[in-house]
This record gives sequence, C-alpha cells and structure tokens, in this order.
Amino acid sequence: MRILCIGDVVGSAGCEFLRSHLPAFKKLHKVDLTIVNGENSADGNGITPRSADHLFTSGADVITLGNHSFRRAEVYSYLDENPYIIRPMNFPSATTPGKGMCTVDMGYAQVTVINLMGQESIDAHLDNPFSAIERLLPTLDSKIVLLDFHAEATSEKRAMGLFLDGKVSAVFGTHTHVMTADAEVLPGGTGYITDLGMTGAIDSVLGVKKDIIINRFLTKLPARFELEKSACKMNCTLFDIDNATGKCTSATSYELR
Repeated sequence: MRILCIGDVVGSAGCEFLRSHLPAFKKLHKVDLTIVNGENSADGNGITPRSADHLFTSGADVITLGNHSFRRAEVYSYLDENPYIIRPMNFPSATTPGKGMCTVDMGYAQVTVINLMGQESIDAHLDNPFSAIERLLPTLDSKIVLLDFHAEATSEKRAMGLFLDGKVSAVFGTHTHVMTADAEVLPGGTGYITDLGMTGAIDSVLGVKKDIIINRFLTKLPARFELEKSACKMNCTLFDIDNATGKCTSATSYELR
C-alpha cells in the first residue's frame, strides 16, 4: 500500500495549491490513501468545516490536526460528526470535541491513523504522548498504523519514532512547517520523517507574510499575522507499506512547486 502524508496546509492559498496538484500526483504515484494535516487550512489559523470539506474534496482521505484544532468554534460539531478528521488524542477526552484516531477500511486492509501532540515547547498540559500511545497500541486490530506526531522539538519527534520502531508502520512529524531531510525506514521497519513541511506560500515565514514576522523579531512587539498568498509549494512524504506485515519498505519525500 502507498500512503501519502502531506505537511500542514496553510490558508486558502495552500488549499488551492493542494487542489490543483494533489489529484495528478496521486495518479502518477498510484497512491492508495492520503493523509493531510489541516490545522492551519483556514485563513487566520485553525480549521473550519469549509476548509476541511475543501481538503476532502481535493483528495484527502484523513485530516489530522494539532495545537490549533480548536481555534474555530464552528468546527467543533464537525469534529464529532466526521470520523475521518482527527485531533491529538492526548487532549482531555471528556471535554474536547472529536477523537484522536480513525480506521479506514480499504477492503483488503485496515489502516489506523493516530494523531498525538508533543509536550516540549508547545503544551505541557496534555497527557504524555509516549504513555498514551503505549496504552493504545495493544487495543488495535489493524496491522497498518500511522502516527502524525504534531510537535515542536525535533528531539521529541525523533525519540517518538525510535520508541515506536517496529510497533507502527510510520511516524511523521508535523507543526514546524519546514521539511526535514531525514525520510527513512528505521531498523524495525517503521517509516519515519521528523517533519513533513507545509503546503503554502514559498516566499513567507511558515506561510505568514515575511515582513510581519521579521518586524516581530526586530521589535519584540506582538503583531497580527497575515498569510502570504503568492506562489506555493506542497511538501509530502510517500510511505510504501507491506499489507501483510504492516512494515514500511520505503519512505520518499517530495516538494511540488
């Protein structure tokens, strides 16, 4: 099975670029399942029902989220109703809309996708992601399991990949919007990349207009973010998974412009 994982889609510009490039890429590379991180797909930040629908109709099979999951209150009921959009499972389950995992029945195989958020330099008030997935894995029936680990620290992402090596099919990091050059298959057969990157404006700082961010660093003053809407790119990683064993056989990154 070929599973495509796409980095954080940023705003309407990223959404439109995804729509114009994803179908052809999926056809060319014979992609079976597509996972898209959509937590920044709405202009401003967060995700709305409209931006989520746009991602699904553009070719996403599963949408994962992150620390901006709940920025937009209008998406709360959508998270409860749509089984294929998931937020980090280590948010408090009793008080948080949505769910932290989903299973896609492909007919010939079941694929479980899990979303977790890190704790280092991002949000220390969540359940420990390592403990959370350690408790979850023995309860799963799927041989093919993928994790979107939405985290800031590369060390935490790398540690999670090695912690889960041989236990899941692939671990891919999101959140930092910069693709790392380390797509690989770990010794135990788990596909891994520290960060997928982003789908959004090239001439920007993580999708935001560069002058705003540069001035913020110069002055140390708060500023209202405005998304850049010029030429875009799409960062993604393609994992080949053995259906019988759930092991990853290759991990290859791409950047479309």
